[in-house]
Amino acid sequence: MTSSSLKSGRSDADGGASKHQSKRIFVVGATGYIGKYAVRELVQRGYDVVSFARERSGVGASASAEETRKQLKGSEVRFGDVSSMDSLLKNGIKGEKFDVVYSCLTSRSGGVKDSWNIDYQATRNALDAGKSAGASHFVLLSAICVQKPLLEFQRAKLAFEKELIESGLTYSIVRPTAFFKSIAGQVESVKKGKPYVVFGNGELTACKPISEADLARFMADCLEDPDKQNKILPVGGPGEAISAREQGEMLFELLGREPKFKNMPIRMFDVIIPVLSMLAKVFPRLEDKAEFARIGKYYCSESMLVLNPETGRYDADLTPSYGSDTLRDFYKRVLKEGMAGQELGDHAIF
Repeated sequence: MTSSSLKSGRSDADGGASKHQSKRIFVVGATGYIGKYAVRELVQRGYDVVSFARERSGVGASASAEETRKQLKGSEVRFGDVSSMDSLLKNGIKGEKFDVVYSCLTSRSGGVKDSWNIDYQATRNALDAGKSAGASHFVLLSAICVQKPLLEFQRAKLAFEKELIESGLTYSIVRPTAFFKSIAGQVESVKKGKPYVVFGNGELTACKPISEADLARFMADCLEDPDKQNKILPVGGPGEAISAREQGEMLFELLGREPKFKNMPIRMFDVIIPVLSMLAKVFPRLEDKAEFARIGKYYCSESMLVLNPETGRYDADLTPSYGSDTLRDFYKRVLKEGMAGQELGDHAIF
């Protein structure tokens, strides 16, 4: 693949869809935010795709089986439970042959048990089911934040990454920076006249946000580009890294308003987290509340960029850029059309 195609998010194999039709791909996490786009891209490229999904999917399990089939049009949709090996084999694999397993699984909330059940065990189930079906390649959607694992979902993802690398299969571990929707949680409130909330001075963190469509293209390239195989692949969107304050300034500029910020102290988490952690020892149901507070602090204090092993600092220059969809264009669209399809669900912070 040429450097120009890397930047544009275009594979040199695009247009050669017919030659992919014999390769069968089994997708888990197909109804997730990225999963739907991944399926769409694979179908467009001519692959034979089987999507494995829950009977009720989407935010709050609001999508019916019929709606799921529409969302995953072009693929064969099979329903079952990825947490159950028996269901994966009987309802998903069905004794058939597959060439690739494609995992877009991620825990819905980042809670402790949910993380290990989904980010590790369910993904491990998909690996074992794929191996039984003869798959030789596993494409994994991971996260760039696992570089500095302080949270349970990061530890769970890393545990699976290690087992995938040791599995003997060809692997492509994709670690994207922030998604557009993950930094769009304040669009509606700012549109209504409220200030943009930042922690500290708003310059504590930065990212190279990537669109769901560009990420789906990058993941599909992993099937066609040997340079994206047997590697861990950090990836960001096009352009320079952008801080939280710059994200807010962009929103106000597009709205034609003077920037109005509300600065929150990062130290607030240093009070909340110990209190919830202590209470969780007495009231186990608070365990996830404490973890959510740790997640909040992490995302408000750690950049979603490549961590330079030599300096120990996040490095925008080391974070690869890919695709053509910009955050500015995304903001323009959601300011005009609303956030339909970009719902954060359990991942909402603000």
